[in-house]
Amino acid sequence: MRAHHHIPLDDATGTEGRRGGRGAGRGPRGQRPGPGGGRGRGRGRRFGRAGGWQQGDLPDADDAASWFTGRLPDGWFDDVRVTVDREEITVIGTLAGVDPETDAGEAEGRIGRFRAETREERMAIAEEAQARYERTVSWGAQVGDTTALFTHLAVPVMTRLRQPERVVLDTLVDAGVARSRSDALAWCVRLVGEHAESWLGDLREAMTEVDKLRAKGPEL
Repeated sequence: MRAHHHIPLDDATGTEGRRGGRGAGRGPRGQRPGPGGGRGRGRGRRFGRAGGWQQGDLPDADDAASWFTGRLPDGWFDDVRVTVDREEITVIGTLAGVDPETDAGEAEGRIGRFRAETREERMAIAEEAQARYERTVSWGAQVGDTTALFTHLAVPVMTRLRQPERVVLDTLVDAGVARSRSDALAWCVRLVGEHAESWLGDLREAMTEVDKLRAKGPEL
């Protein structure tokens, strides 16, 4: 079973070196909510349009994996996984030249050294990617079965649940599977993702084609 060792974040926004403490990202005091009940565009580093999101609101990130493959310095990683959603691009690389059978203690030490030695250059690459794709960039590294995330977004999602759905979450909490309803909901989402990856992939491809057609519009 793969061990995931989560290193504390350097910054709540996903860019190392800038602090994102309590209250970070809030708009000026007294600022009126924007469309849809959210804050105006001046709030933090949120990308896209206030009050809702469509694929056409953000730059196309289909080439993000290729861009990072070409942009990352030679010698950092043997393999790179790039995951993209509407808020974040997560880049996790397998450290180059390290035996995958390395024990967990040494693996964590090597990842920590890589993190410290590459921080400034990763920040520069993240700035370029954020300007290109208008998404926060998060970093991680892997050695064998040890994976560490240096920076990672935790995005709140508002929802309304009826009683039968709340009972499911409360059962998971009562059984000790989750600490709270929000943890239980995240657990359910992960479970669906693990068991429906092929279907979700097909759905994402179909949505991408629809968004491209919507952005293109009819030819007159």
